[in-house]
Amino acid sequence: MAKEYILCVDDDRTILMSLRAQLKRQYGERYSYEIAESAEEAWEIIEDAFADGDKVDVVISDWLMPEVKGDQFLIDLHGKYPEIIKIMLTGQADQVAIERSERDANLAACFSKPWTVADIAEAIEHAKLEKIA
Repeated sequence: MAKEYILCVDDDRTILMSLRAQLKRQYGERYSYEIAESAEEAWEIIEDAFADGDKVDVVISDWLMPEVKGDQFLIDLHGKYPEIIKIMLTGQADQVAIERSERDANLAACFSKPWTVADIAEAIEHAKLEKIA
């Protein structure tokens, strides 16, 4: 049976570990959880998952990262995998970047750091319902 992944992308490993632990408590065995410290690493995980017949269901990305900012990563991701639910976490994104992501990446939600896992879970469930409708 194919695995469904939630992928968290942030250049701060502490945030990644915290977010993964919170999501695991929220969803348990429903998902497999992956972390990436850059957009490049995230692409490798995504491509490997799909090549193995698995599915990346949700990507949660920081905005301010070296090399590729989260908004551009999510826009590029949407171009190749529009079915993936995309969420942005940020402590510093400007409104233009958020609006661009909403428009060009079909962003499900954007949360400021610190976030609550309840808000993220609600955004994921809402996005899943919209995909069905």
